[in-house]
Amino acid sequence: MLDQKRIRDFGVRIGDMRTGERNAISDVAEVTVGHVTLADGPTQTGVTAILPHGGNLFRDKVMAAGHVINGFGKSMGLMQIQEMGTIETPILLTNTLCIGTASDALIRHMLGDNPDIGHTTGTVNPVVCECNDGYLNDIRSNAIEADHVLEAIASASDMFLEGAVGAGRGMSCYKLKGGIGTASRVFELDGAGHTLGALVLSNMGQKRDLTVAGNRIGPLVAARDKDDSLPDVGSIVVVLATDVPLSERQLGRIARRAVVGIGRTGSFIGNGSGELVLAFSTGNRVAHYDEWAQQPMMRLREGDLDLLFRAAVETTEEAILNSMITAESVTGRNGHSRRSLLEFEELL
Repeated sequence: MLDQKRIRDFGVRIGDMRTGERNAISDVAEVTVGHVTLADGPTQTGVTAILPHGGNLFRDKVMAAGHVINGFGKSMGLMQIQEMGTIETPILLTNTLCIGTASDALIRHMLGDNPDIGHTTGTVNPVVCECNDGYLNDIRSNAIEADHVLEAIASASDMFLEGAVGAGRGMSCYKLKGGIGTASRVFELDGAGHTLGALVLSNMGQKRDLTVAGNRIGPLVAARDKDDSLPDVGSIVVVLATDVPLSERQLGRIARRAVVGIGRTGSFIGNGSGELVLAFSTGNRVAHYDEWAQQPMMRLREGDLDLLFRAAVETTEEAILNSMITAESVTGRNGHSRRSLLEFEELL
């Protein structure tokens, strides 16, 4: 998107399913993404906002589920998602030590749109996910401010940059440059077109394990760019979105398949790496105020979930590779640097 060269532009095809028009999470109608990027010397960080739809998310929630693959993380809002099966705010991505600032700003944003919160109705569940960008970014500086969060939400669009932008600015993936990546797949159910898209914040893996479309290029990269003897202490956040009407249980099943897509790029999910998946459906909405005690809900026949399982795997794998190939090389804190996968394009 936005004139960036992505992994398919290098002849790399992931999976067999058709991509959406943008090959992005925003191919799911109404889903938008916004970034604020901070890139100044030792400050290499940012914030990314994912909006499941353009309306009032508190009053018109989306069905959702979360899955923790490896729980070395500090994300917020997951407990209520698991219990209630809905998301009621934008989803924020940022660095580990700025989740408090992001959460506070998100709460204030929701209070501004909903004067009933905390007075005549319950409170709100802010969703903030994180990865540790401390290798490239001076994470102790807590550079993210409330205005950055609000700007990311306000700037959300169906067209957005990938790579070293927003929350992905300071992230590393397979000890190369990581960041924000996205992909989508389209398919038919009952004669109607549907979409599943993924967006990742990639920050995991060891260089020697990097695999592109089944080709393990990691050892060749490591031979040219130093081997990586340090353990995998990164993380990845995967956000899956679809317009297929699903229950929260079905969304949980789909979320669990993202680990296959992560593994296909070479990761073995290290002890110190936090892997988290959020999945939501815009096809089932939950009204905060509803006069009916019994609420109708559609869900997909279980046997047809295989289509979405495959789409979740393909989009996760491709989104990770897009996050790397679109990211430029970055030098940050203490002169630490991460090279772009683009510098090794002949290996693709």
